[in-house]
Amino acid sequence: QVQLVESGGGLVQAGGSLRLSCAASGRTFSWYAMGWFRQAPGKEREFVATISWDSVNTYYADSVKGRFTISRDNAKNTVYLQMNSLKPEDTALYYCAADSHTRGIVTTPDYWGQGTQVTVSS
Repeated sequence: QVQLVESGGGLVQAGGSLRLSCAASGRTFSWYAMGWFRQAPGKEREFVATISWDSVNTYYADSVKGRFTISRDNAKNTVYLQMNSLKPEDTALYYCAADSHTRGIVTTPDYWGQGTQVTVSS
């Protein structure tokens, strides 16, 4: 069982930066692929970024590529999302997810956090 708690969201002006954190409980955190997803009002949840258990492989949605960076610290049971050059269209509830089925990139996440709100003003 893994519990995920996100933090670091907030209100920022366009062009600004935020770093989201996701703290995981459970000794098997380092075995799992991890990812970030987001959901804007009135839209479906969408994939943002994912990272393999050993940080070797990362993958990003085209909409955030070059602006967002996912990373993890297995010693701290934490995954991060550094978000730079934020745009109003990045406004959403951001969720951390774990995929216990693979050590690679997230494909079928089975653990979710409660989300942290990111609001980007124009």
